[in-house]
This record gives sequence, C-alpha cells and structure tokens, in this order.
Amino acid sequence: MDATGIPLNWFLILSACLFVIGLAGVLIKRNAIVVLMSIELMLNAANINLVAFSVYNNDPTGQVLALFSIGLAAAEVAIGLAILLNLNRLRDTVDLNDLTILRW
Repeated sequence: MDATGIPLNWFLILSACLFVIGLAGVLIKRNAIVVLMSIELMLNAANINLVAFSVYNNDPTGQVLALFSIGLAAAEVAIGLAILLNLNRLRDTVDLNDLTILRW
C-alpha cells in the first residue's frame, strides 16, 4: 500500500488497460484524429505509471517527469492538429490511407 491506500498493482493494471486501448486505436483505426487521441491515451498511461511509482517511492521525480510529459503532449497535439487541418484543407480528408502527400 502506498500513501493513497490503493495498491500499486491497481494503478499498473489501469495503466496497462489504457495503453492497450490506445495501441489498439493506433493499429486499427484509420482516422487521423482517432489515432492522435489513441497516442494521447498511451501517453496518459505512461503518466499514470510515473505518478504511481513516484507516490509509492516517496520521490517527486516521477511527478515532475509526468508534468513534462503533459506539456510535451500538448505541444504534440497542437502541431498534429495544425498538420491535419492543413492536409484536410488540401485533400478534404483525414483518412490516413488517403494522405500520401508527405511521401517522397
């Protein structure tokens, strides 16, 4: 048990479930917006692990890394959505199979 009273295993199971859902979304879906949301799910699963181990070990390093990761995810979403909006304006689709404009 850690300071929250919830066993560490529950946090790890929750994180693993979120990561698997995000991975399935990246591998199965072809809509670029859904793929971006799935990547966010996988990043949040990693953040849950960082914070859970940080609280379990009474070390704030994991929480600091989680905050850095959240900021990085926000920048990734902003750039990804900007690229998608421009590609949608150019090609009128956000389907990943139809977006071949970035190939050489």
